[in-house]
Amino acid sequence: MRFKCLVAIALCACLFGCDKAAVMKKCFFGCDEAKLMKILTPPEAESNARYYVDLLRQGKFDQIKSDLDPSALDSNLRDELTQMAALFPAEDPESVKVVGIDRSNGQDYSKTEITLEYQFPKKWLAVSFATQNTKITSGIVKFRVTPLADSLENLHRFTLIGKSGIQYSILALAVCSGMFSLYALILCIRTRDLKMKWLWMLIVLVGVEKVAVNWETGQLTFDILAIYIPNYFVNRVPYGPYTVGVCIPLGAILFLRRQKKLRTSVDSLPLPVEGAK
Repeated sequence: MRFKCLVAIALCACLFGCDKAAVMKKCFFGCDEAKLMKILTPPEAESNARYYVDLLRQGKFDQIKSDLDPSALDSNLRDELTQMAALFPAEDPESVKVVGIDRSNGQDYSKTEITLEYQFPKKWLAVSFATQNTKITSGIVKFRVTPLADSLENLHRFTLIGKSGIQYSILALAVCSGMFSLYALILCIRTRDLKMKWLWMLIVLVGVEKVAVNWETGQLTFDILAIYIPNYFVNRVPYGPYTVGVCIPLGAILFLRRQKKLRTSVDSLPLPVEGAK
Protein backbone atom coordinates (compact mmCIF):
# COMPACT_ATOMS: atom_id res chain seq x y z
CA MET A 1 0.00 0.00 0.00
CA ARG A 2 2.80 2.40 0.87
CA PHE A 3 4.47 1.73 -2.50
CA LYS A 4 1.23 2.50 -4.37
CA CYS A 5 0.90 5.76 -2.48
CA LEU A 6 4.42 6.80 -3.52
CA VAL A 7 3.59 6.08 -7.16
CA ALA A 8 0.37 8.09 -6.94
CA ILE A 9 2.16 11.05 -5.34
CA ALA A 10 4.87 11.02 -8.03
CA LEU A 11 2.28 10.98 -10.80
CA CYS A 12 0.18 13.79 -9.30
CA ALA A 13 3.26 15.94 -8.76
CA CYS A 14 4.24 15.33 -12.37
CA LEU A 15 0.87 16.37 -13.70
CA PHE A 16 0.32 19.42 -11.54
CA GLY A 17 3.77 20.54 -10.39
CA CYS A 18 5.29 21.63 -13.70
CA ASP A 19 5.60 25.40 -14.15
CA LYS A 20 4.27 27.12 -17.27
CA ALA A 21 7.68 28.26 -18.45
CA ALA A 22 9.03 24.71 -18.46
CA VAL A 23 5.98 23.46 -20.35
CA MET A 24 6.37 26.19 -22.98
CA LYS A 25 10.03 25.33 -23.47
CA LYS A 26 9.20 21.68 -24.00
CA CYS A 27 6.38 22.54 -26.41
CA PHE A 28 8.74 24.59 -28.59
CA PHE A 29 11.77 22.33 -28.16
CA GLY A 30 13.47 21.79 -31.46
CA CYS A 31 11.83 24.80 -33.09
CA ASP A 32 14.14 27.17 -34.98
CA GLU A 33 14.95 30.11 -32.69
CA ALA A 34 14.19 32.77 -35.29
CA LYS A 35 10.81 31.19 -36.07
CA LEU A 36 10.03 30.85 -32.36
CA MET A 37 10.79 34.53 -31.70
CA LYS A 38 8.61 35.49 -34.66
CA ILE A 39 5.73 33.51 -33.14
CA LEU A 40 6.16 35.08 -29.70
CA THR A 41 6.82 38.68 -30.78
CA PRO A 42 3.91 41.07 -31.43
CA PRO A 43 4.57 42.72 -34.84
CA GLU A 44 3.83 46.18 -33.45
CA ALA A 45 6.48 45.76 -30.73
CA GLU A 46 9.21 44.99 -33.26
CA SER A 47 8.20 47.78 -35.65
CA ASN A 48 8.01 50.24 -32.74
CA ALA A 49 11.51 49.35 -31.55
CA ARG A 50 12.96 49.62 -35.07
CA TYR A 51 11.28 53.01 -35.50
CA TYR A 52 12.94 54.49 -32.42
CA VAL A 53 16.32 53.00 -33.34
CA ASP A 54 16.03 54.79 -36.68
CA LEU A 55 15.24 58.04 -34.84
CA LEU A 56 18.30 57.47 -32.66
CA ARG A 57 20.57 56.92 -35.65
CA GLN A 58 19.18 60.07 -37.30
CA GLY A 59 19.91 62.14 -34.18
CA LYS A 60 16.26 63.00 -33.52
CA PHE A 61 16.72 62.95 -29.76
CA ASP A 62 13.96 65.44 -28.97
CA GLN A 63 11.35 63.19 -30.55
CA ILE A 64 12.58 60.25 -28.51
CA LYS A 65 12.58 62.37 -25.35
CA SER A 66 8.98 63.46 -25.92
CA ASP A 67 7.86 59.79 -25.96
CA LEU A 68 9.76 58.74 -22.84
CA ASP A 69 7.92 57.79 -19.68
CA PRO A 70 8.49 60.40 -16.93
CA SER A 71 10.30 57.76 -14.83
CA ALA A 72 12.94 57.37 -17.58
CA LEU A 73 13.84 61.06 -17.81
CA ASP A 74 17.15 62.30 -16.32
CA SER A 75 19.52 65.21 -16.73
CA ASN A 76 22.09 63.17 -18.70
CA LEU A 77 19.57 61.88 -21.24
CA ARG A 78 20.95 63.74 -24.26
CA ASP A 79 24.52 62.60 -23.53
CA GLU A 80 23.34 59.01 -23.18
CA LEU A 81 21.42 59.16 -26.46
CA THR A 82 24.43 60.71 -28.19
CA GLN A 83 26.71 57.94 -26.93
CA MET A 84 24.27 55.24 -28.04
CA ALA A 85 23.87 56.78 -31.49
CA ALA A 86 27.66 56.86 -31.90
CA LEU A 87 27.78 53.07 -31.52
CA PHE A 88 25.96 52.59 -34.83
CA PRO A 89 28.08 52.50 -38.00
CA ALA A 90 27.09 54.69 -40.93
CA GLU A 91 26.23 51.74 -43.19
CA ASP A 92 22.93 49.89 -43.13
CA PRO A 93 22.74 46.71 -41.06
CA GLU A 94 23.11 43.36 -42.81
CA SER A 95 20.37 41.89 -40.64
CA VAL A 96 18.07 42.81 -37.76
CA LYS A 97 16.33 40.12 -35.72
CA VAL A 98 14.46 39.73 -32.48
CA VAL A 99 16.53 37.83 -29.89
CA GLY A 100 14.39 38.47 -26.81
CA ILE A 101 10.82 39.30 -25.86
CA ASP A 102 9.22 39.71 -22.45
CA ARG A 103 5.63 40.77 -21.79
CA SER A 104 4.23 41.39 -18.31
CA ASN A 105 0.83 42.57 -17.15
CA GLY A 106 -0.13 43.92 -13.75
CA GLN A 107 -3.33 45.24 -12.29
CA ASP A 108 -2.66 48.77 -13.50
CA TYR A 109 -0.01 48.37 -16.20
CA SER A 110 1.27 46.35 -19.15
CA LYS A 111 4.93 46.24 -20.17
CA THR A 112 6.62 44.91 -23.30
CA GLU A 113 10.39 44.60 -23.57
CA ILE A 114 12.05 43.54 -26.80
CA THR A 115 15.71 42.94 -27.66
CA LEU A 116 16.94 43.38 -31.23
CA GLU A 117 20.27 42.19 -32.60
CA TYR A 118 21.81 44.38 -35.32
CA GLN A 119 24.48 42.85 -37.54
CA PHE A 120 26.83 45.17 -39.40
CA PRO A 121 29.82 44.15 -41.56
CA LYS A 122 32.26 44.59 -38.67
CA LYS A 123 30.04 45.05 -35.65
CA TRP A 124 27.21 43.53 -33.61
CA LEU A 125 24.83 45.53 -31.39
CA ALA A 126 22.04 44.52 -29.04
CA VAL A 127 19.20 47.02 -28.51
CA SER A 128 16.93 46.65 -25.47
CA PHE A 129 13.71 48.60 -25.82
CA ALA A 130 10.73 48.59 -23.44
CA THR A 131 7.40 50.42 -23.32
CA GLN A 132 4.91 50.59 -20.49
CA ASN A 133 1.23 51.48 -20.55
CA THR A 134 -0.74 52.52 -17.48
CA LYS A 135 -4.12 54.11 -16.92
CA ILE A 136 -2.40 57.51 -16.72
CA THR A 137 0.74 57.40 -18.89
CA SER A 138 2.23 55.53 -21.81
CA GLY A 139 5.82 55.72 -22.95
CA ILE A 140 9.33 54.32 -23.27
CA VAL A 141 10.80 53.07 -20.01
CA LYS A 142 14.01 51.49 -21.34
CA PHE A 143 16.29 52.19 -24.30
CA ARG A 144 19.79 50.69 -24.26
CA VAL A 145 22.39 49.85 -26.92
CA THR A 146 25.11 47.31 -26.04
CA PRO A 147 28.08 46.32 -28.25
CA LEU A 148 28.59 42.57 -28.77
CA ALA A 149 31.74 40.65 -29.63
CA ASP A 150 29.76 38.34 -31.92
CA SER A 151 26.20 37.24 -32.54
CA LEU A 152 24.37 35.97 -29.46
CA GLU A 153 23.92 32.63 -31.21
CA ASN A 154 27.70 32.21 -31.44
CA LEU A 155 28.42 33.69 -28.02
CA HIS A 156 26.10 31.17 -26.35
CA ARG A 157 26.85 28.12 -28.48
CA PHE A 158 27.31 24.78 -26.71
CA THR A 159 30.94 23.73 -26.38
CA LEU A 160 32.93 21.36 -24.16
CA ILE A 161 36.07 23.51 -24.21
CA GLY A 162 37.17 25.40 -21.11
CA LYS A 163 34.54 24.13 -18.67
CA SER A 164 34.99 23.41 -14.97
CA GLY A 165 34.99 20.03 -13.25
CA ILE A 166 31.55 20.74 -11.79
CA GLN A 167 30.12 21.43 -15.25
CA TYR A 168 31.60 18.22 -16.67
CA SER A 169 30.33 16.27 -13.63
CA ILE A 170 26.75 17.48 -13.99
CA LEU A 171 26.82 16.72 -17.71
CA ALA A 172 28.12 13.20 -16.98
CA LEU A 173 25.44 12.67 -14.33
CA ALA A 174 22.77 13.81 -16.79
CA VAL A 175 23.98 11.26 -19.34
CA CYS A 176 24.13 8.47 -16.73
CA SER A 177 20.68 9.36 -15.37
CA GLY A 178 19.22 9.30 -18.88
CA MET A 179 20.80 5.91 -19.66
CA PHE A 180 19.58 4.49 -16.34
CA SER A 181 16.01 5.60 -17.08
CA LEU A 182 16.27 4.24 -20.62
CA TYR A 183 17.33 0.85 -19.24
CA ALA A 184 14.35 0.88 -16.84
CA LEU A 185 12.02 1.92 -19.67
CA ILE A 186 13.18 -0.93 -21.94
CA LEU A 187 12.80 -3.38 -19.06
CA CYS A 188 9.31 -2.01 -18.40
CA ILE A 189 8.29 -2.43 -22.04
CA ARG A 190 9.57 -6.02 -22.10
CA THR A 191 7.91 -7.02 -18.81
CA ARG A 192 4.97 -9.31 -19.42
CA ASP A 193 1.71 -9.20 -17.50
CA LEU A 194 2.52 -5.73 -16.12
CA LYS A 195 -0.67 -3.98 -15.09
CA MET A 196 -1.05 -0.40 -16.31
CA LYS A 197 2.15 -0.66 -18.33
CA TRP A 198 1.55 2.73 -19.98
CA LEU A 199 1.56 4.35 -16.53
CA TRP A 200 4.79 2.64 -15.52
CA MET A 201 6.40 3.71 -18.80
CA LEU A 202 5.67 7.30 -17.77
CA ILE A 203 6.74 6.86 -14.17
CA VAL A 204 10.20 5.44 -15.00
CA LEU A 205 11.05 8.75 -16.68
CA VAL A 206 10.21 10.88 -13.63
CA GLY A 207 13.05 12.67 -11.84
CA VAL A 208 13.00 14.77 -8.65
CA GLU A 209 15.29 17.28 -6.89
CA LYS A 210 17.01 19.21 -9.67
CA VAL A 211 20.59 20.45 -9.78
CA ALA A 212 21.48 22.52 -12.83
CA VAL A 213 24.42 24.53 -14.11
CA ASN A 214 24.58 27.51 -16.41
CA TRP A 215 26.87 26.13 -19.11
CA GLU A 216 28.36 29.55 -19.83
CA THR A 217 28.92 30.99 -16.35
CA GLY A 218 29.10 27.81 -14.26
CA GLN A 219 26.47 29.11 -11.82
CA LEU A 220 24.64 26.34 -9.96
CA THR A 221 20.93 26.24 -9.12
CA PHE A 222 19.08 23.78 -6.90
CA ASP A 223 15.41 22.89 -6.54
CA ILE A 224 14.39 20.18 -4.08
CA LEU A 225 10.74 20.36 -5.19
CA ALA A 226 11.41 19.97 -8.92
CA ILE A 227 9.65 17.30 -10.98
CA TYR A 228 10.97 16.60 -14.48
CA ILE A 229 10.15 14.23 -17.34
CA PRO A 230 12.68 13.10 -18.43
CA ASN A 231 14.99 13.32 -15.43
CA TYR A 232 17.70 15.29 -17.25
CA PHE A 233 17.68 18.25 -19.59
CA VAL A 234 19.86 20.42 -21.81
CA ASN A 235 17.95 23.52 -22.87
CA ARG A 236 18.15 27.27 -23.15
CA VAL A 237 16.08 30.39 -23.60
CA PRO A 238 16.27 31.43 -27.29
CA TYR A 239 19.63 33.13 -27.97
CA GLY A 240 20.63 32.65 -24.32
CA PRO A 241 23.13 30.37 -22.53
CA TYR A 242 22.52 26.64 -22.21
CA THR A 243 21.45 25.06 -18.93
CA VAL A 244 22.38 21.45 -18.13
CA GLY A 245 20.45 19.76 -15.34
CA VAL A 246 19.91 16.39 -13.74
CA CYS A 247 17.43 14.94 -11.24
CA ILE A 248 17.33 11.83 -9.08
CA PRO A 249 15.73 9.11 -11.30
CA LEU A 250 13.06 8.29 -8.72
CA GLY A 251 10.67 6.66 -11.18
CA ALA A 252 13.27 4.25 -12.52
CA ILE A 253 14.41 3.40 -8.97
CA LEU A 254 10.83 2.63 -7.88
CA PHE A 255 10.23 0.39 -10.88
CA LEU A 256 13.48 -1.57 -10.49
CA ARG A 257 12.81 -1.93 -6.76
CA ARG A 258 9.40 -3.36 -7.59
CA GLN A 259 10.88 -5.81 -10.08
CA LYS A 260 13.51 -6.94 -7.57
CA LYS A 261 10.85 -7.61 -4.95
CA LEU A 262 8.83 -9.66 -7.42
CA ARG A 263 11.86 -11.76 -8.35
CA THR A 264 12.74 -12.27 -4.70
CA SER A 265 9.21 -13.43 -3.86
CA VAL A 266 9.19 -15.84 -6.83
CA ASP A 267 12.59 -17.27 -5.92
CA SER A 268 11.47 -17.82 -2.32
CA LEU A 269 8.52 -20.03 -3.32
CA PRO A 270 9.10 -23.72 -2.45
CA LEU A 271 9.90 -25.95 -5.39
CA PRO A 272 7.23 -28.57 -6.18
CA VAL A 273 8.10 -32.02 -4.86
CA GLU A 274 8.37 -34.57 -7.63
CA GLY A 275 5.59 -37.13 -7.48
CA ALA A 276 3.52 -35.11 -4.98
CA LYS A 277 -0.23 -35.15 -5.56
